[in-house]
Amino acid sequence: MAEKKIKKIVLAYSGGLDTSIIIPWLKENYNDAEIVGVCTNVGQDEDWANMEEKALKSGASKLYIKDIRDEFAKDYLFKILRAGAIYEGKYLLGTSIARPLQAKYIAEIALAEGADAIAHGCTGKGNDQVRFELTFKALAPDLEIIAPWRTWEINSREDAIEYAQAKNIPLGNISKKNIYSRDWNVWHMSHEGGDLEDPWNRPKESLFQLTKSPMDAPDKETEITITFDKGAPVALDGKKMAPMALLEELNRLGGENGIGRDDLVETRTVGMKSRGVYENAGGRILYTALKEIEMLTMDADTISTKGPLSQKYAELVYVGKWFSPTRRAIDGFMDQAYEFADGEVRLALYKGNIIVTGRRSPWSLYTEELASFGDTKYNHGDASGFINLFGLQTAVTAQIQKK
Repeated sequence: MAEKKIKKIVLAYSGGLDTSIIIPWLKENYNDAEIVGVCTNVGQDEDWANMEEKALKSGASKLYIKDIRDEFAKDYLFKILRAGAIYEGKYLLGTSIARPLQAKYIAEIALAEGADAIAHGCTGKGNDQVRFELTFKALAPDLEIIAPWRTWEINSREDAIEYAQAKNIPLGNISKKNIYSRDWNVWHMSHEGGDLEDPWNRPKESLFQLTKSPMDAPDKETEITITFDKGAPVALDGKKMAPMALLEELNRLGGENGIGRDDLVETRTVGMKSRGVYENAGGRILYTALKEIEMLTMDADTISTKGPLSQKYAELVYVGKWFSPTRRAIDGFMDQAYEFADGEVRLALYKGNIIVTGRRSPWSLYTEELASFGDTKYNHGDASGFINLFGLQTAVTAQIQKK
């Protein structure tokens, strides 16, 4: 199986089950090649102090730990927020959007290390294999890509656990009883596998890690105000905050109020349907708030043009085409569309609900003098000529076809 030319492999390392067993597997199957791990911090709560020790005990020669949280929030999360990117109308792209940034750092380190190949722990059924590898092809096209899940004889998480136990690899709280596959960053936590594989099964309350059940949430509203600058959230309750800090606080507030639980069946890039349960309190709050600023500050043509572009943007992110000219071109449109998207939105968080209680902007296109039902300068008679012209095509078509 192995090719002698592969002497150093850079591995996308998370410290989880899959990537932990990949290290000894790679050494066994690639002539004891040197394995360099790369772990990226995108806001997940990990045992960072012991992460390096775990990788080295598994057989890696070194482990890079890159803190990329600020870049992730500002240049990736806030861009999909601004683009209104929601895959299949429901998924906030929490896992999808992290992969291109993580893969970018892995590719850069592989090139700097003079590696012969890059490896990852994505399965042959999932989306992440596509997302990682498209980024590798864009940024390090000459490096070989190794995907053990597509070639080894391990076929399930149960098999992987048995392999880890045989190699004396520490598993933490992973067991055959705790079988869920989870992905976590500051935007979300996903849950897949186990009893969730039957879409009729309701998620057990013990599954959720970041959000309270709405039934256990406070019996009173939590009111907040979010400030936006050109479509980017910049302050909470009047206090300016960096992107990461703002997201963490919204996650806390939303989680306490039972907000951000999504249970969905999505269409994977490889064609099959999959069921996942997501917790994304901060993201759900921000999408709700920014929509109000859009409706207040954007003209009708911009709003209608943005709709299909939002869908396309979501599809590009989902399938791993972040480093594509199409995505960059859509961002160019969004730069212009959100030029005047400044303002504040007031929300009440209550038992899983996000209630919009107010919105205002210095660039608001809402003019009370025109919209009011009271006495205004608007000339109602002007509507007659407009309707005659606007309805001319409808009237002519009806007259002709009636004959």
